[in-house]
Amino acid sequence: MIDQFLWVILPYLCIAIFIVGHIWRYKIDQFGWTAKSSEFIEKKYLMIGSILFHFSVIPVFFGHVVGLLVPARWLEGIGVTNHLYHLGALYVGGFFGIVMLIGMFLLTLRRVTNKSVRRLSSASDILVNFLLVFITFMGVYATLVTNNIVVDFDYRQTISIWLRGLFVFSPDANLMTDVPLAFKIHVITGFLIFALWPATRLVHAWSLPFLYFNRSYIVYRKHKS
Repeated sequence: MIDQFLWVILPYLCIAIFIVGHIWRYKIDQFGWTAKSSEFIEKKYLMIGSILFHFSVIPVFFGHVVGLLVPARWLEGIGVTNHLYHLGALYVGGFFGIVMLIGMFLLTLRRVTNKSVRRLSSASDILVNFLLVFITFMGVYATLVTNNIVVDFDYRQTISIWLRGLFVFSPDANLMTDVPLAFKIHVITGFLIFALWPATRLVHAWSLPFLYFNRSYIVYRKHKS
């Protein structure tokens, strides 16, 4: 019963909240569809952390897409053997995962240690920061540690097949039974962040700045007292 809840009911519940929540948020809060800027309060940690996070989040995202949604036999069909894939996941995925973790750690440290930034932050901002740090840490730990300890485990034969089953409405919870704990925690917290997404500043990820390079400059003048 617990397995059915964790690997069938909970994922669909989080996906439903993600979709319906975004529609609701857009209808009632279009002016809040952004992230509050705190650049004028503190720049150093913001710049370093933001660059590291945004530099790594895209390859991490596409790494998950390839590893979870593309069947192993498809990759083998184009010459990417199981050994070659795992080398890429370990070294390339591990590298970008560590960079992302450092970036999120700096952004979270800035948010909780800088009094002015903390006062500007909502409870959801702080929750999302800590959750993203935890999710990233568990992903890096699972990739670099668990994969080397549980050498006979292959998430492409368990987690990937289970996840693809969700999209065709036939998830097999039994596939997750023997998955190592680190991977289970990473998956569950990943779905939880999707459920929280529409109620937090994460919605700004969908606001692509297409007009950014054509906008007029903002002129700031120092007040002379």
